[in-house]
Amino acid sequence: MAADDVDRIVSAWRRERPDLDVTPLEVLSRVSRLARRLDLARGRAFAGTGLESWEFDVLSALRRTGSPHELSPGQLVAETLVTSGTMTNRVDRLAARGFVERHPDPGDRRGVLVRLTAEGVRVVDAALTRLLADERELLAELAPSERDDLAGLLRRLLRPFESGTA
Repeated sequence: MAADDVDRIVSAWRRERPDLDVTPLEVLSRVSRLARRLDLARGRAFAGTGLESWEFDVLSALRRTGSPHELSPGQLVAETLVTSGTMTNRVDRLAARGFVERHPDPGDRRGVLVRLTAEGVRVVDAALTRLLADERELLAELAPSERDDLAGLLRRLLRPFESGTA
């Protein structure tokens, strides 16, 4: 298999610091570089629909819930891993753009539910379609069985950090 930039970096570290085990770099530096490529692909995909990454995160959390596509602000916080203050600001901004609406929570007189509008559904669906096309390109070098294997290995690495609620 042909060497890549990470191979060169690892080789240099092994030469300069033979006293250290630098093998984690072989995996995690590649994951980091792929994450950067994914961020760039997401930026391109979302720019085509006029969304920021954080907007997609909130809208997609709502879209995945199924009709009527609504969650409490607390549930959105748990889904997107931001603070409640940040979520309030995000919901305000998404509401101003016509992508979400707030409705009283019938199960809690003091609570509200954030609901995706028809325009919110349209824009998040368009962004997801573009994103998946870009992500397929990122994975094009792998056979379907290799993608399955990689997904399983990454799942195993992430499991200790996941809440299990998503």
